[in-house]
Amino acid sequence: MYTPAYFSVPAKETLLEILPEASFATLLTAGANGLPEVTHLPVSYDPGRGDLGTITAHMAKANPHGEYLEGNPSMVIFHGPHAYISPRDYESTGHNVPTWNYVAVHARGRAVLLEGYEQKRALLERLSLENEQGRSDPWSMGEAGEKRLEAMSRAIIAFEIPVTDLQAKAKLGQNKSLEDKEALVDALKGSDMERWQKSIL
Repeated sequence: MYTPAYFSVPAKETLLEILPEASFATLLTAGANGLPEVTHLPVSYDPGRGDLGTITAHMAKANPHGEYLEGNPSMVIFHGPHAYISPRDYESTGHNVPTWNYVAVHARGRAVLLEGYEQKRALLERLSLENEQGRSDPWSMGEAGEKRLEAMSRAIIAFEIPVTDLQAKAKLGQNKSLEDKEALVDALKGSDMERWQKSIL
């Protein structure tokens, strides 16, 4: 990811800040003919497993992406908050052009397949718990019934990716004047980007 020095931010800390909202991620794996296989899927990130953390996820066994997973390099793209920036949003006039401010994290590694029902069930339970958190009446895995869960587990590929490289970018107009940075905070007030814009003042 092209990241000028003024847009570079601490990767692990940034990823933890944009989660769980960014946990629906994009997985790319080297595929046939030099083209990547791409799947959009919910993932779980454990920052304590390995220096850069470990990502776990699953996909349908019928997904052609699955045959390229094990052993091939993969990248997981976490999409943080983003917003269109109009030249009108700045304090200064005359030299600005439209752009997009955003936060994104790229994680690289090689997938390891998780075999057996117990490993798959543990992964599914973690994903469910993370995504049900905060609901007034959270759903639990036990409600599905073990027979159904076992049958469903046979139809998925579960895997983990020990992260070997982690990069983060927060393009927030850090290269602008203080007056323009303050104007961006006002322009993005109430949006998901407001807190990020304030962080560069």
